[in-house]
Amino acid sequence: RVTLLELMMVKVSDKNSFASEKSNVFVRHADFLAVCFQEKCGAVLKLTAAADAEDEEALVTIRLLDVLCEMTSNNGQLEHLQAFPGLLETAVDTLRLTHLAGKQAVNIFTATHAVTGQEEISHPAMGFKSHLIRLIGNLCYRNKENQDKV
Repeated sequence: RVTLLELMMVKVSDKNSFASEKSNVFVRHADFLAVCFQEKCGAVLKLTAAADAEDEEALVTIRLLDVLCEMTSNNGQLEHLQAFPGLLETAVDTLRLTHLAGKQAVNIFTATHAVTGQEEISHPAMGFKSHLIRLIGNLCYRNKENQDKV
């Protein structure tokens, strides 16, 4: 699943090959990806326990977030995902929960807290909060209703 999402990420981020017929396909897939993210976003919080650093559901959720960020960076899918029910609320709630989880344990979600001495920890959840913030920002871009919600 992670590999499939990485392939989707490459295809979505390639602006040159993005024709209108492909755009319609990605809009339909965007609904599915948004629902999957909403259902699985809590899995990333399990990564705060050191034993769960390779949790497959969490890795899939991280990739889902990356793909959604890239999709909301494209105007063709932005308006569709801005109107998707519950996506913005899920992203904001997940950001709150990751912020609290980072305060209660070792904060694996941001790069600033992941440095111990001169070594940098490379964790799969590194930058998860920044990607959540990017998704929230994209969903609020030129959308007064979403801005008011946040």
